[in-house]
Amino acid sequence: MSTVHDTAALLPEPAELRVHLRALAFLDSTIGDDPEFCQYTFHADWGPEEEAARMDNGSGDEFSVLFTPAGVLILGFDHESEMSPYGTDDEEVWPGVVDDVPAALRPLLDDPAFRDESMGISPVTACLWRETGDTAWRTGSAIDFPAGNENPDGSDSLFHLLTDRSPDTVRAYFEDYYEHLVPLDAVHHVLAGNPVTPEITTALAPPAP
Repeated sequence: MSTVHDTAALLPEPAELRVHLRALAFLDSTIGDDPEFCQYTFHADWGPEEEAARMDNGSGDEFSVLFTPAGVLILGFDHESEMSPYGTDDEEVWPGVVDDVPAALRPLLDDPAFRDESMGISPVTACLWRETGDTAWRTGSAIDFPAGNENPDGSDSLFHLLTDRSPDTVRAYFEDYYEHLVPLDAVHHVLAGNPVTPEITTALAPPAP
């Protein structure tokens, strides 16, 4: 079984995660030719001293990563997960998923951007966090995952490009999504956090029809 606990062990330091997420957003917007189809975005002006990275695959699965002075909060939602609030009797977040989120980060859970106001619920199946000054990523300590499911909270698929950050994996993802070849050296350059040059942008741009 792969769960959010496994994801926590594979995530990088917050600063490295931020660079990686910014790189994914740049790659997505540059390799594709229509912003409407970008799955990865980065919002440097999310709020006062706050930044947000988001993933939305257009099929009901999404995650948000909030960078704040108090720390980082990650919220993921797999619409097919048995732990989805839409499928529970009480329409509440699965027990244990967000119960241990520290007080300094809990206000982020009430952000309207992460709630389905029509239903009055927060669509969350996986949650991780790391307070500023902490030395490890944290998750709910008492989550009773549904039995008989190898990926009960959806974290394995949701956070795949955050836990496997290799240029080969990232290139394969974008080649599959956009259905055209992507140069590995350009992907490696961007993921490493190097300055983006016009040559790199041109190399990543979609091929002319």
